[in-house]
Amino acid sequence: MPFCIYGEKGSCQSSATKMILPKKSLILIQILCFLVLFHHQPCSLAIDEYEFVVKEATYTRLCSTKKILTVNGQFPGPTIEAQHGDTIYVNVYNQGKQNITIHWHGVLQPRYPWADGPEYITQCPIKPGGRFRQKIIFSTEEGTLWWHAHSDWSRATVYGAIIIHPKVGTRYPFPKPDAEVPIILGEWWKEDITKVLQQMHDTGGDPNISDAFTINGQPGDLYPCSKQGTFKLTVDRGKTYLLRLINAAMNIILFFAIKKHNLTVVGVDAGYTKPLSSEYVTISPGQTIDALLSANQKPDRYYMVARAYSTGSNHHFDNTTTTAIVQYKGKYSNPTSSSSSSSSSLPSLPFYNDTNAAFSFLGGLKSLADKKHPIDVPLHIRNRIFTTISVNSFPCQDNNTCAGPNGTRFAASMNNISFVNPSTALLQAYYQRTNGVYGDNFPDMPPFLFNFTDIFLPLNLETPKRGTEVMVLDYNTTVEIVLQGTALMGGIDHPIHLHGYNFYIVGFGLGNFDIYKDPLKYNLKDPPLRNTVSVPINGWVTVRFKADNPGVWLLHCHIDRHMTWGMKTVFIVKDGDQPEERLLPPPPDMPRC
Repeated sequence: MPFCIYGEKGSCQSSATKMILPKKSLILIQILCFLVLFHHQPCSLAIDEYEFVVKEATYTRLCSTKKILTVNGQFPGPTIEAQHGDTIYVNVYNQGKQNITIHWHGVLQPRYPWADGPEYITQCPIKPGGRFRQKIIFSTEEGTLWWHAHSDWSRATVYGAIIIHPKVGTRYPFPKPDAEVPIILGEWWKEDITKVLQQMHDTGGDPNISDAFTINGQPGDLYPCSKQGTFKLTVDRGKTYLLRLINAAMNIILFFAIKKHNLTVVGVDAGYTKPLSSEYVTISPGQTIDALLSANQKPDRYYMVARAYSTGSNHHFDNTTTTAIVQYKGKYSNPTSSSSSSSSSLPSLPFYNDTNAAFSFLGGLKSLADKKHPIDVPLHIRNRIFTTISVNSFPCQDNNTCAGPNGTRFAASMNNISFVNPSTALLQAYYQRTNGVYGDNFPDMPPFLFNFTDIFLPLNLETPKRGTEVMVLDYNTTVEIVLQGTALMGGIDHPIHLHGYNFYIVGFGLGNFDIYKDPLKYNLKDPPLRNTVSVPINGWVTVRFKADNPGVWLLHCHIDRHMTWGMKTVFIVKDGDQPEERLLPPPPDMPRC
C-alpha cells in the first residue's frame, strides 16, 4: 500500500535506512506487487533488515534550535514495514551520548523477550558506541504498532511507526483504501528532555509540561514560528485514506478530530474492530488506531487537531492544540476552513476533562469477531489479580523540602509497591537463575482495603513500599486483572500497557469495582483486544488473557512520569512442558550491564 513519512517542511522522505537489493530483484518485486495490486490485494515492499543509527541531530521548533536524539537523523524516526507473520532484524547502533534501548510496542515476540527492549527488565542498555541486533517476530499482529526508546525519557524524540500488512492473498476486512498515512502525535519541549527528567528527579515534583504537541513532528499553525512546517495531507475528493494514528506523547491522553470529517475506526493496536464512525477519537499514550478518512467534503483546507484529555485536579498540563491540514487537490478560491487560526476554523473537541466523552468513544470499540477473525476470551479464570494503581508520595530525604505535595517526593505504585529497577536485566537473572535480583511476592490483592475513590483518604495510605516484586504465572493459565484507580493525590487516568501480550477489555466503569455486580455486565462476546488500556480517573478496568507466551514481561503505566515514579510490575510466565512452549535462548550479542 502506498504511504509516506513526512519530514521537514512536510516533505516526503524515505521510511528507513534499508538493506540494499540488486536492481533486478527490485524490478521483480515491483512486478509482483503490481500483479497483486491488480487483484486488489495489499502489497508492501517489506524487507527483513533495518539499520537504526541512534544519534543526535539538530532540529528547530517554536523559534528555537536544539539537538535531539534520533534514529538515522529522522524525527519522527523511520517506519518499519512487515507482513503478517514476518520476522525481521533491526541492527541498532548507539552513536549517542547516553544509554539506549528500543521497544517494539505491541509486538508479541513469542517466546523471545530478549529483544523486547525495556531497560533493566529484558535487557541491559546499549551503551554509547555499542550495538545490538534485535530480532522482531511478528505473529498475530496486523495493522499499526510503533517502536520507541525504552530507557529514561529518550522516547520523547526516538519513535516511529510499524505497519504490518495482511499476508499476500488476504484482504483487509474493510474497503481497500486509496492510500495509507501514518499520523504520529507527540510532545515537544524547548528544553533538553534529559534536563526535564533530571529536574524531576532532583526536586521530587512534577516535570515541566511540554511546550507543544506535534503531528508528525510538527507543532502546527497555532504555535510561533511553526506555520511553514505544518504537516499537510493532500487528498483527492472521493478517495479514502487509512490514517494510522499513534499516540507517542509522553504524559498525556489526547482527543483527535478533523474539521467536517468523521473518522471510521477499523482497527486498534494491530487488531481489527467493528467499524465505528465518530467525530473524534480518544487515544492514550502507547495506543494506535486505524481509521478511514473519506474525502467527501467540498474542496478546501481542513484542520486536523489534537489536544489534551486531562483529569487530574492538582495536575498542570499542556493545554495547547496541535494542528495539521487536510488539503483537497484542485483549484478553489477563498479557502474557509483553515484560512485563519480562529476557533471557528477548528473542529469541535470534548472539553479537557470530559471523562464521559473520552470513555464513550472507548466503550464503542468492539472486536470484529467474525469467522476470519475469531476471538478467544478466557471464560474460566484460574488467576485473579486485583491491583490498585496510585500516585503516591515519599517523605523528602535528609529533612529537605521537595516539590511534591506538602513538601514530599512524588511516587507511584501498583498494590502499594513502588517498583525499583534492578541493576541488571531481570530477564537474564531469571534465565540464569541468579538469586537476589528480584522477589516473587507481588500481591494479587491490595495490602489495604479501603474506599479507593473517596476524596478524603488517610495520609498514611499515600506512602507505598519500595521493591522489585514480580508475579509468577504458570504457562497457559488464564488471567483476569482488575485495575483499580484510586483517589490518592486526587486521582487521574492511567493508560496501562502489558508487554508480550494482548488482552481483552471485558469491562470498565467509574468508582469502586463491585465484585458481585460488575462481572454481570462484562462483554464476553466481542470485547476489544488491545495491548494498552485506559483506566478512568477513580475508576476500574478488567482485562483477560491466556498466559501462553513464556518469558519476562513488563506491565506499566504509559504516562512516563508515573512509570518513572514506580507504577509498574513484571509478570514471569514459566515454560510449558513441550519444546514449542519454552523460552528461546538469548542472542549472542546481548548488551551487558
